[in-house]
Amino acid sequence: MFTGIIEEIGEITAIAPAGDGWRLTVRAPKAAADAVHGESIAVSGVCLTVVGSTADTFDTDVMKQTLDVAAIGDATVGTRVNIEKAMPVGARLGGHIVQGHVDGTGTVLEVRPGAQWSVLRISLPADLAPLVVDKGSISVDGTSLTVSAVSAVSAPAEAQAWFEVSLIPETLAATTLGSRAVGDRVNLETDILARHVERLLAFREAATEGGSR
Repeated sequence: MFTGIIEEIGEITAIAPAGDGWRLTVRAPKAAADAVHGESIAVSGVCLTVVGSTADTFDTDVMKQTLDVAAIGDATVGTRVNIEKAMPVGARLGGHIVQGHVDGTGTVLEVRPGAQWSVLRISLPADLAPLVVDKGSISVDGTSLTVSAVSAVSAPAEAQAWFEVSLIPETLAATTLGSRAVGDRVNLETDILARHVERLLAFREAATEGGSR
């Protein structure tokens, strides 16, 4: 379990094939300092398991399914990543509940810099669009953010769904989002509560349709 409050920016220093997946080495001194085998660390929003560590790096295996679903599959040596260790019991939940289970990816459509902040517009896969609401929470590359605008539900079916987030100076400086550009692919994790509600409604609709036959 994570909060989406990024603790440091790490860097991928090695990528080695591991079966049909990868073994990554990530340089992240704060996270690696007390990392233990088997613990979970979120790497740009992807929950990964530590399989080895040094004083300033940790190793983790990434399965093919994760590479296919998440933007981490685009990573190369030198890619900067957002790092968050799992939330300890009793800690404050400064962001929102983040599982590190990426729902899909979006693409940065627009970057609008302001005097003190920056606004990112990011595309939404059609299946995730119903789960994202104005002023709701979303995790982008593991960063807990508040949705500041969202595309209309009444938009034509073929139109690209999108949402916007407004990034304060601290977020721009403390995460990789400050260097994102148009065309970049980012990891998205929607609010777990929205996913549960969608699933519950799907079962209720199925039961209603079955009972009406």
